[in-house]
Amino acid sequence: MNALSEFLGRGGPAIWVIAALSVLTLALILWKVYRLSVMGAWAGSRARRAVDLWQDGQRDQARDAVSDRAGMRALLVRQALAARSGDMPEPAAREEVARVARALLTEARSGLRALELIAAIAPLLGLLGTVLGMIDAFQTLQSAGAQADPAALAGGIWEALLTTAAGMAVAIPAAVALNWFESVVDAARHDMEDLATRIFVTGAR
Repeated sequence: MNALSEFLGRGGPAIWVIAALSVLTLALILWKVYRLSVMGAWAGSRARRAVDLWQDGQRDQARDAVSDRAGMRALLVRQALAARSGDMPEPAAREEVARVARALLTEARSGLRALELIAAIAPLLGLLGTVLGMIDAFQTLQSAGAQADPAALAGGIWEALLTTAAGMAVAIPAAVALNWFESVVDAARHDMEDLATRIFVTGAR
């Protein structure tokens, strides 16, 4: 704990902001993993099974397969089956299914903008802290004049560089997590488009 306090003290105000961002980044990542799990972002076997049954002509079994599922693919398939089986004209049914898909994908992408912002500003905050630290170090050097101690100057410089390293340490995990979550959402979007298309090309009964 003392080492952490010393580290934060040497980094100046910027390091405290970066530390807060690191906590926020971890919380966002854990929350996003939980939310995507709840939404069934990695589950789709039941939805694909329902579409297979629909294409085989087993319409009631297809509807039963997703009737109690809460995953985003299953929700879309359930909506598509209901729209295709009803009296709604096909263009209106497609638009309704597209509306549901957009709502599900928007929910799946929630929080990603925050991670994107953290990945962008954390290195800039680190650089700002380094610049401010270098200014302070050179002001100390100027004040010391001919009696300047090179060791003291070097110590001031490496302390200033701490914020750059800290900013990168926060930005890299945020960027990796952001790209991973985006790939998960993109895969879900592709699956939902494929499942809805298979339902509509089969026809209603």
